[in-house]
Amino acid sequence: MIGLNGGKSMEELRTQFLNQIDNLLQNARNSVKTAVNLTMVYTYYDIGRMIIEEEQNGVNRAEYGKYILNQLSVYLTDKFGKGFSVTNLKQMRQFYMIYSHDKIGQTLSDQSKELSSVEPKRKFVLSWSHYLQLMRITNANERHFYEIEAMKNGWSLSELKRQFNSSLYERLALSKDKKAVARLAAEGQVVESPQDLIKDPYILEFLGVPELPEYSETELESKIIDNLQKFLLELGTGFAFVGRQVRFTFDEEHFRVDLVFFNRLLRCFVLFDLKIGELKHQDIGQMQMYVNYYDRKVKLPEENQTIGIILCKDKKQSIVEMTLPESNNQIFASKYETILPSKEDLKRLLEQQS
Repeated sequence: MIGLNGGKSMEELRTQFLNQIDNLLQNARNSVKTAVNLTMVYTYYDIGRMIIEEEQNGVNRAEYGKYILNQLSVYLTDKFGKGFSVTNLKQMRQFYMIYSHDKIGQTLSDQSKELSSVEPKRKFVLSWSHYLQLMRITNANERHFYEIEAMKNGWSLSELKRQFNSSLYERLALSKDKKAVARLAAEGQVVESPQDLIKDPYILEFLGVPELPEYSETELESKIIDNLQKFLLELGTGFAFVGRQVRFTFDEEHFRVDLVFFNRLLRCFVLFDLKIGELKHQDIGQMQMYVNYYDRKVKLPEENQTIGIILCKDKKQSIVEMTLPESNNQIFASKYETILPSKEDLKRLLEQQS
């Protein structure tokens, strides 16, 4: 076909034009859907407020509140259809009770200035389904953390549930002092240093591998690649995948790094070495060599020092501490788990730590 407009064929131009229109309409529909969802969140908040205020007018508040909910449910269902059962109205009531006294609003206001608010300094940024999930979290600090992270990272409802079930808040909090834990609740996960990226353990339940290591390191790596999007979610904010089994050579010897990522927040390479057994001091030495090579031969001058993370099934912390210098901020060893952790056990560890 004859080339037109910079060598492109008429068919190529037509396809490009159609795709542009398609993207425009898809973005518009998504924007409308988001606006509708947020409008309903604010509406449910106001319905909850009005229910509370009306209940306070009754002499016998408990009985009057039950009567109001039943009557309101019948009236709204008759006029607007589904979505206004007594259970749903109770959720709207609970929504107002929780979030009218919530103090997280300023953080969300700073990060979403374009959104309207229902109370001074209080803004909603997630869908109603997200807030239903968040309301199940009784610890206010933990609830704040997940709300901020869901907003910052654009988590879907299923991603929010997964991060909660994997005890992300507790896992991050275990490695922090009281001041840093308070910051988690106020700002979410803030990545300013290599230590801020590290989780211990990493939860890889989505790989579907058995708890006992009846698999090879190659099989573990393949499972991670097959579930790369979920692995990136577990790693956290700012990670981009670079490659697997990335080879480099010096002194006529070939070496391969299992997984290579780049973190745009810290502006550095992050190397992963997978070990299905217990960590050995030789593994740490090997990772040190990988990190040194990337620092000296691969990274750009304006990029920061490379981070190396050894993912192992088991480790002795004393081996890690004696092998690495006290000033270490580049090499880390973390355990991985192939089943979801017990939130109760992690919470007990947090309580003991505080």
